[in-house]
Amino acid sequence: PPEVAFFSHEGFDLAYLDRPAVSGQGDPILLIHGFASSQLVNWVSPGWMKTLTEAGYRAISFDNRGHGQSSKSYEPADYTPEKMAGDGSALLDHLGIERAHIMGYSMGARISAFLALAEPDKVATLVFGGLGIGMVDGVGDWDPIADALLAPDPSATTHRRGQSFRAFADQTRSDRKALAACISTSRTLLTDAEVARITQPTLIAVGTKDDIAGDPEALARLMPNAESFAIEGRDHMLAVGDKTFKQRVLDFLAENPL
Repeated sequence: PPEVAFFSHEGFDLAYLDRPAVSGQGDPILLIHGFASSQLVNWVSPGWMKTLTEAGYRAISFDNRGHGQSSKSYEPADYTPEKMAGDGSALLDHLGIERAHIMGYSMGARISAFLALAEPDKVATLVFGGLGIGMVDGVGDWDPIADALLAPDPSATTHRRGQSFRAFADQTRSDRKALAACISTSRTLLTDAEVARITQPTLIAVGTKDDIAGDPEALARLMPNAESFAIEGRDHMLAVGDKTFKQRVLDFLAENPL
């Protein structure tokens, strides 16, 4: 794993990476990963940091509280989207960045939306990956996922999505108790009116085989300056590293410079 730096916010020590553009200091983009993932799993391993820095961007990522190398809490109240968005805002402040592109995947997309609503002047553009109208309508019953994460024996879990996330958490060697606390409070929905207040240029990209995110076009229709992109043939787990997704993001960022 790459060597990370740390900053502190609200009692959490949060691990982050700050990579300059290959060509020098470019426009900053803050990357916010999904539930049970990490900056390594979402952004480093799939090549996003490399793609963005080679394209001329300053790529910044961090491990959400309760995830990766950041410190953990077992209190559900610590994992609201508002508080997790506050971590992203605090990182920008820590780095002296007044305005940046923001890109989130899955839970990270929801956090990005809350960041845009709380700190609109800091957010130049948005990329919501792996989350469409589920941001408003919900993404199904996730309580069995918390049960699967806490189960002493993973083979006893019969809930399909619970099995998937338990296997993912074990694969990434995550703190399953922290994730169970996170999932209980991090799924706050936004209303139609709230997403309509997000006026920044926004790209909403979802895999065509994604059964979690919800329709990206339906979310785009609620927003004044949003467009959708279908990541062909990809499900929720595989869409994040897709080449067509990366190219569409680069085109979108080029169309909407700081």
